[in-house]
Amino acid sequence: MPSELRFVLILTGIATIAGAASVFGIYRQDSLQTRTQAEAMTGGDATAGKAAIGRYNCGACHRIPGIAGATGTTGPALNGIALRAEIAGVLVNDPKNLTRWLRQPQQVLPGNGMPDQGVTERDARDMAAYLYTLKR
Repeated sequence: MPSELRFVLILTGIATIAGAASVFGIYRQDSLQTRTQAEAMTGGDATAGKAAIGRYNCGACHRIPGIAGATGTTGPALNGIALRAEIAGVLVNDPKNLTRWLRQPQQVLPGNGMPDQGVTERDARDMAAYLYTLKR
């Protein structure tokens, strides 16, 4: 192989690696910014919220990105919930309403399919923080 071709191939490889690293860096920065915003607006902790979603077994009814085993189909999939205008078709999607919905869905909309599970205020804020990271 001629040395010029080898040089071009090496430069192409370096450029590809640099491009991939750049895309990864942008994705990571966007994820951190999304998490920071979600936590600031809810007063919750997204990591604790992810754990709480698992403890309350929300994945038995919902598909929830990032939650192991959350493959339920009874309730709506929660991907992109951060960008939805409404919660359950009756509440404006804001942190106060999402927290209220997570704690007392039967009080908000009597007879709906989501049971009251005794979610604490702290857990609801944490769960909301996690859910607001779900923009895709």
